Amino acid sequence: MGEGSKPSGYKEYIAGLLAGVATVAVGHPFDTVKVKLQKHNTEVQGIKYRNGLHCAARILATEGVKGLYKGATSSFVGVAFESSLVFGIYSQTKQLLQGGVQSNGPQPRVIIPSAAFGGAIISFVLCPSELVKCRMQVQGTDSLVPKSSSYSSPLDCAIKTIKSDGVTGIFRGGSTTLLRESLGNAIFFSVYEYVRYYMHLQLNTSSSSHSNLIDMGIGIVSGGLGGVAFWSAVLPLDVAKTIIQTAPEKCSPTNPFQVLNSIYTRAGLRGCYAGLGPTIVRAFPANAAAIVTWELAMKLLGIRNIEGS
Repeated sequence: MGEGSKPSGYKEYIAGLLAGVATVAVGHPFDTVKVKLQKHNTEVQGIKYRNGLHCAARILATEGVKGLYKGATSSFVGVAFESSLVFGIYSQTKQLLQGGVQSNGPQPRVIIPSAAFGGAIISFVLCPSELVKCRMQVQGTDSLVPKSSSYSSPLDCAIKTIKSDGVTGIFRGGSTTLLRESLGNAIFFSVYEYVRYYMHLQLNTSSSSHSNLIDMGIGIVSGGLGGVAFWSAVLPLDVAKTIIQTAPEKCSPTNPFQVLNSIYTRAGLRGCYAGLGPTIVRAFPANAAAIVTWELAMKLLGIRNIEGS
């Protein structure tokens, strides 16, 4: 979004929803590998994967391509709704903080609180959908989860979790998700806005006969770099969230810093960054796809980006 975009109501939420669908379609296989690495390579027992490639090869050999898309149903629903909210809330909060006044460039005092607020709101949607997704993803041939505790579908997982842990059980890891999303989205949108702004300045797209192609290229770079920055900053929190949400015992710790301290003691700094490879590999294309889809959808819906257009 440019700094001076016009208010557009529900349309930005529709554009955000489409961005979420693109994110899952491109990024879910990488996410499955990341979750497997985080679960297995931080535990005392069970198989350890050498790297993301080894993990992906094991999944393909034992479960096929569908193994890489385990939990994708809940992810499509959760991420599409989450993406719709975060892009819509970010855009409208930013317009509110700007007071309708256009600016000549990105404003951190507007971008950061708008993005952090959007991140905090979506954490309440993401937490249950990611809990279901993670519990589905850690199942499989190498799983530490006993067969008696396995789930046949995302709905089965959600129902069993609520039956055993109550409604609050589906929100396990909520505070960690809120912290990850608030901090991560503030970083993501800051990087996205600044990279987009300066690339438009350098390329001067308004006078180019290939402006649409250049806009797409800028979207790929700014969205991709924003995604890499997001995950580079918050991956330890994501590792803690995976451990919290997939822990079989109700009494397992839910404080992310306590969990990270335990992981650090057991597996060192490498354990706190478990899944870094597939996460970064996923972050660029998935977020590039999200931004390109979002910006294209906004154009098709008649939402004009004033800055850099």
